[in-house]
Amino acid sequence: MTDRTSMPQLDPSLDQVQRWLQTVIMDPDGIEAGIVSKEAHNQIAVDLEHVDDVIVRSQNQTSIERLQVYSNAYYARLLECLRSEFPALLHALGDETFDAFAFGYLQMYPSRSYTLANLGAKFPQFLTETRPNVGDESSNEAETWPVFLIDLATGERTYSEVFSSSGFENQRILQPEDVAAIPPEHISDARLIPVPCLRLLKLQYPVHEYISAVRHGNEILLPTVKPTYLVITRRDYVVRRCSVSSVEFAILADLQSGQTIEQSIEQASAHSGFSLLELELHLSDWFRQWAVSGYFQEIKCSTASNDK
Repeated sequence: MTDRTSMPQLDPSLDQVQRWLQTVIMDPDGIEAGIVSKEAHNQIAVDLEHVDDVIVRSQNQTSIERLQVYSNAYYARLLECLRSEFPALLHALGDETFDAFAFGYLQMYPSRSYTLANLGAKFPQFLTETRPNVGDESSNEAETWPVFLIDLATGERTYSEVFSSSGFENQRILQPEDVAAIPPEHISDARLIPVPCLRLLKLQYPVHEYISAVRHGNEILLPTVKPTYLVITRRDYVVRRCSVSSVEFAILADLQSGQTIEQSIEQASAHSGFSLLELELHLSDWFRQWAVSGYFQEIKCSTASNDK
């Protein structure tokens, strides 16, 4: 028989009980681990034998079994959210394997945010950290399957982040005529300010095609290895993505990092083999496309041009 006099009488406040319940239910190692955890004891110092002093048992279930019901429901909800955010990854892995990966992820990276929008933020990182060591990936295409899954998760997570980020709806953004109005002697020193939702992804697979096929119910073909450069943004509350060349991607990446137009072109020329003249011929078309797609908010020139 349990000696119930060994524990002091408990009289926790409602706030303490709520925080204790949250800690216990959300513990990635399970209910019992949550009850004895330091975080739970900071709220209510109760051990496993006396947990019914906090949560009364029912006619058919012990206190721990009652808590387990809530824990199961909590993790079921988190798995549902991850399935919703990563439908293409779910399709590629299948239900059972996806849930196994997702549950392992939740144990390694428990949800700590007030919003479920951040739940899947480290899922691509988790897949990278737990991927098997397959040796030389270039020697056998079948061995690049983990890379495809990581790219897939990275693409889908980026879509989520772009959708949730600050957009430029109902705001004026950079127009082609804004660039044309800059005096030629100042354009090279100008910097383009990207919109907050602009993201650049360099991947080993064209996963954007796979993701689109899954989400639109089209024929789904497993892509082959192909270096892919994606520009992702949001326009009219819809996430847009565009596949670009490695050279255009490099220039966009430099511009996004704060390089001037001249610096970006020079670096692209040095690494791509294209001459400055060849890049300048492409640049006018790229500027128009970037303006139409809404990649940049404004163009900032040197002090000399701003003082005119």
